[in-house]
Amino acid sequence: MTKVLILGANGGIAGYAIDLFLKETDAELTLFLRNAGNVRKLDPYRTRVFEGDVMDMETLEKAMAGQDVVYANLAGNLEKMAKNIVEAMNASGVKRLIFINSMGIYDEVPGEKYGSILNPYRKSAQVIEASNLDYTILRSAWFTNKNEINYETTQKGELFKGSEVSRKSVADLIVKLAVTPGLEVRSSLGVNKPE
Repeated sequence: MTKVLILGANGGIAGYAIDLFLKETDAELTLFLRNAGNVRKLDPYRTRVFEGDVMDMETLEKAMAGQDVVYANLAGNLEKMAKNIVEAMNASGVKRLIFINSMGIYDEVPGEKYGSILNPYRKSAQVIEASNLDYTILRSAWFTNKNEINYETTQKGELFKGSEVSRKSVADLIVKLAVTPGLEVRSSLGVNKPE
């Protein structure tokens, strides 16, 4: 049974991922978020709620105790958050990280130059890629709320394809990555709906 810590568990993708984890796997989930009151009722035997902030190292390390996988779905000071996550994972002995990021951080989107607006995403990816963790960075296209699972991936160094992807599709990939040992370890994947 895989134990998954979801950082930013109140996020849009996280909501779909939580549902898929509970429906399609036997994973146990720790939902980490700043306001525990935002969590809907879930299976109490497979989920626990941990109120905290990724910027608080002590709380973050406590939440990581005994986990197999960390899935980070965050916004804000991403570089500092990435540093805290890497440090807490190293201190806790957790190796597997799935980190949501943005398309365009390697200038891989044809015809687009996103410039400095993506610097927080670029810097967080650099922190993770410099770690010794078994990471997978997901660089998603623009999100939709379509009720579909339909996506393809590209590797770092390949041109990005497509312009959108459903949150449910990204959640499906997260669940597969979390419960499949060795899948796309130390990879940075572009994720989009095939056109």
